[in-house]
Amino acid sequence: MFADHAKIIIKSGKGGNGHVSFRREKYVPNGGPDGGDGGKGGDVVFVVDEGINTLSDYRHRRTFSAQPGEDGKKRNCHGKKGSDLILKVPAGTIIKDAQSDKIIADMSGDNRRQVVLAGGNGGLGNQHFATATMQAPKYAQPGQEALEIEVKLELKVIADVGLVGFPNVGKSTLLSRVTNAQPKIADYHFTTLQPNLGVVDFADGNGFVIADIPGLIEGASMGVGLGHEFLKHIERTRVMIHIVDAASVEGRDPVADIHAINKELEAYDPKLLEKPQVIAANKIDVLYGGEGEVIKLLRDTFEPLGIQVYPISAVSGQGLKELLYAVQKLLDEIHEEPIVYAPEYDPAERQMKNEAYTVEIDPKDGAFVVEGPKIEKMLGYTNLEAERGFLFFQKFLKEQGILKELEKQGIQDGDTVRMYSLEFEYYK
Repeated sequence: MFADHAKIIIKSGKGGNGHVSFRREKYVPNGGPDGGDGGKGGDVVFVVDEGINTLSDYRHRRTFSAQPGEDGKKRNCHGKKGSDLILKVPAGTIIKDAQSDKIIADMSGDNRRQVVLAGGNGGLGNQHFATATMQAPKYAQPGQEALEIEVKLELKVIADVGLVGFPNVGKSTLLSRVTNAQPKIADYHFTTLQPNLGVVDFADGNGFVIADIPGLIEGASMGVGLGHEFLKHIERTRVMIHIVDAASVEGRDPVADIHAINKELEAYDPKLLEKPQVIAANKIDVLYGGEGEVIKLLRDTFEPLGIQVYPISAVSGQGLKELLYAVQKLLDEIHEEPIVYAPEYDPAERQMKNEAYTVEIDPKDGAFVVEGPKIEKMLGYTNLEAERGFLFFQKFLKEQGILKELEKQGIQDGDTVRMYSLEFEYYK
């Protein structure tokens, strides 16, 4: 089953905790600290796989997690790094933060591998906290927490040329005739329910990638039918070929069809109309008396607007050479590369926000209130009753910039500092 969108939850690996231990050897009765560091947690990495063209692997599974890092061990043994989680996606996949809808990464162009969530850093073992006055620290640093977010995956095919047109006008037949693609072809509406890609090769080595965009209908830009599912695939194309049924086999007006499709393109994104267009007037093999008045009407209507009309027959091959060389010439004149969307959001920002602290003055008693998840966690495993434990916590406050922030807000000796259920008197 073709799938061009999915919503999943990804989680990096938690960092391993630092270890608390001391050398205990036969002739070293009072050895120093030798607790090893925790291992780094695994990253969540998206990788482009040229062998897949759908997001179906992510439609029936919701949660993907990297491996946590191992805890440190005694004798200075560091914990093992957690294995990275590799998620394979087709080229053209856009990764968005589901909460803000901002782009994290576009797996297009040169971007073949992207670390979206970094694993948590491992905590330091107690050997790192030994000082001249605290030679046997009974504390170790916990590993950094994992980061978990929900992301949206959207596939927007990467093609130089997009075939657009109403259902049953011959797009799939044209694609199969000029490329090695083998789309499903039948004489009923919406045979094509997914974009099909093919490569047009010329004898001189030139060529381009062409995409058969599933048939559009009026109201597509408003989400009627599968409108938005199809329209998004046109965004990356550089040239559009409008295919119309010049023979009006089903009684459609080809001029009205082109106006209708351009109207839907403009409603979805006005920039789409800035792309060069050509018109392929298909099915001339069943026109009575040659090209006829329909081709003349198409040329009189659109060629003054700079849109060239090429009568073709996708079945017999008539006119295809002229059409393809005209498209190649347009591509040669366009120097910009296919669209690659710039990142708008870094998930690390959320991690930094989650670990941030706040310093506020309580209007009731003037106490300086300091809060934050990292502080709360530190209070949970630090023994503040012991002098060494308090010194360890003071060092943490200094390293995190909390003491500096308190001074910035005007704290004086003797002022009260409140951290959750604990209160301290501040002395510099």
